[in-house]
Amino acid sequence: MTTLFISDLHLDPERPAVTNGLLSLLAGEARAADALYILGDLFEAWVGDDDPSEAGARVAEALRALSDAGVPIHFIRGNRDFLIGHHYAERCAMRLLPDPCVIDLYGQPTLLLHGDLLCTDDLDYQQWREQSRDPDWQAALLAQPLAARLALAGQARAQSKVHQAGVGEAIMDAAPEAIDAMFRLYGVDRMIHGHTHRPAIHRTSVDGRPCTRIVLGDWHRHGWVLRADQDGFELAELPLG
Repeated sequence: MTTLFISDLHLDPERPAVTNGLLSLLAGEARAADALYILGDLFEAWVGDDDPSEAGARVAEALRALSDAGVPIHFIRGNRDFLIGHHYAERCAMRLLPDPCVIDLYGQPTLLLHGDLLCTDDLDYQQWREQSRDPDWQAALLAQPLAARLALAGQARAQSKVHQAGVGEAIMDAAPEAIDAMFRLYGVDRMIHGHTHRPAIHRTSVDGRPCTRIVLGDWHRHGWVLRADQDGFELAELPLG
């Protein structure tokens, strides 16, 4: 049996092939998995559990069908869908996990996180992240009418593109010091995250002990899935369409 990990699908009405690719995974390979972990940015934007997106409804139906088939689903919120709440999680029959968290993956403690916490060189983003995760700030945002939240989401996406164009790629990547600090803080030898859109398996050493950091890929021209079992793991591309 295999445990599957995905992240950074950024589901959007303008990219229906990505939604269809996810639905194919959920109706196919995932049905034979031990569990499915989604490590954030499932959606390009999420303005609250009353979000009327068609993709949100289709994904919720498909995830619940997967859960009904006996496959546990776990979700860590990302920087695009941090407003996903318990109502939508119940619709999907998925369990919300804290970011970061440690799981037992076939006998080995493994740290899971979305990954944006590691991008500590991007100071402006980290300030925004701290604000956007504040419960009072979120409550004030969710109290606004749906139309206002949808407009704000569009503005935020535009501002994000401007910000990304104005800083170097290295600043938006995971900082080596933050990676080492996370390994030390949680005392694990393996970490899995997304966010940076730089899929790879990194072998490193922290305080003399070997560690592995697996970075999930974003779904753009193709999808990405990490397959993990008792014998190891495989980071693989998935066709879309």
